[in-house]
Amino acid sequence: MVSFGTDFRGEGRGHLKDFLWVLLMSMVPMTELRLAIPIGCGLGLPAWQSFLAAVVGNMLPVPFIVLFIRRIFAFIRRHWSFLNGLLDRIEKKAEKNVERVQRFEILGLCLFVAIPLPGTGAWTGSLIAALLDIRLRRALPTILLGVLIAGVIVTLISYGVRLGIAAIT
Repeated sequence: MVSFGTDFRGEGRGHLKDFLWVLLMSMVPMTELRLAIPIGCGLGLPAWQSFLAAVVGNMLPVPFIVLFIRRIFAFIRRHWSFLNGLLDRIEKKAEKNVERVQRFEILGLCLFVAIPLPGTGAWTGSLIAALLDIRLRRALPTILLGVLIAGVIVTLISYGVRLGIAAIT
């Protein structure tokens, strides 16, 4: 089996399945790479592998969200009206942040995605880009830059804590 890293004890632990787990976890809305990178750290993946898997996984849904989310919401509203309340909450959450992003335009979108707090990130940033009709060719690199910044922040925090724990034990 291909080894991808070591765990806290310095023993071989990281495998391709751990890399894929981090990639998949980073695709989940709300947690995105903010949870995926610490999971990669806990699984024993080297920082660069957690970072790479989380960024790639976090970016995979972005083009689809920017391009299709309005159509998907309209389809859901037509066919499954019992989900309208959920869609309204999602849209209100995004619209609440639209003003901040509009004020600073592309820089605002990048900074919004880059802040590693719940409710920010690539999913919400993509939804905001769709609501503001920002074209994919402008939204994608902007969101990617925000994801990279957030990834660096979360990686430094996660692996800094890991080093601190290793130093204590």
